Amino acid sequence: MKIATYNVNGVNGRLPVLLRWLAEAEPDIVVLQELKAPQEKFPQSAFRALGYQAIWHGQKSWNGVAILARVGEIHETRRGLPDDPDSSQSRYIEAAVNGVLVAGLYLPNGNPRSGPKFDYKLRWFDRLIDHAAALLRSGAPVIMLGDFNVMPTDRDVYKPERWLDDALFAPEVRAAFFRLLDQGWTDALRTIHPDETIYIFWDYFRNAYSRNAGLRIDHLLLSPFLRDRLIDAQVDAHVRGWERSSDHAPVWVELSDKKVRRRTSTP
Repeated sequence: MKIATYNVNGVNGRLPVLLRWLAEAEPDIVVLQELKAPQEKFPQSAFRALGYQAIWHGQKSWNGVAILARVGEIHETRRGLPDDPDSSQSRYIEAAVNGVLVAGLYLPNGNPRSGPKFDYKLRWFDRLIDHAAALLRSGAPVIMLGDFNVMPTDRDVYKPERWLDDALFAPEVRAAFFRLLDQGWTDALRTIHPDETIYIFWDYFRNAYSRNAGLRIDHLLLSPFLRDRLIDAQVDAHVRGWERSSDHAPVWVELSDKKVRRRTSTP
């Protein structure tokens, strides 16, 4: 089964690019972020024409998350994190699909650092960590994926010295990401590519994509049950080069229905 995450940066404005990638890559399940569309403006019929069911949590102009699937019914289990005091921000959606619990998220950006937006990011991250622990305790096969807005290590950012004051690279945010991993989650992309420089986001400015001056801020985390079924994980970086593409590229993981024996160990 192929499961992907893609920050589309506007689902309606980027719809031709998204549909082109879906037809080319044929993922079984896709989590989308930054829909930037209210609930009633989500282009459900366009996805249905390609064989995808969908659930979505829209928001006008900002945020918004969705799950698409072509491998069975989508059974929604949650939208929004538990005890979230600001339910107006559409950032989390969760569903059981084809025997896997899919948790899709769009973590707050947090800039400018040192201020209410940064404080909100840290509080949201703490609630995510609490909910992630509950998901692991359930023993279910879970994949948690989306735009985390964090570069965990220096290897995940072009010229890290330029990002020292940014909320995506703040020590508190990076520490929160590793607190999450320490619960028992596996970073699928780093497991397959432990020593490579891999980016998923390239800014629209300063020819960032052509210079490969990027960031790795989108992540796919596997629960212990799914870790043993990991076959591959890749970034479809070429999609970022398409006309009117998002500033993110799609990233995906391939899972087996049986345990696989790997030579590569989790870093």
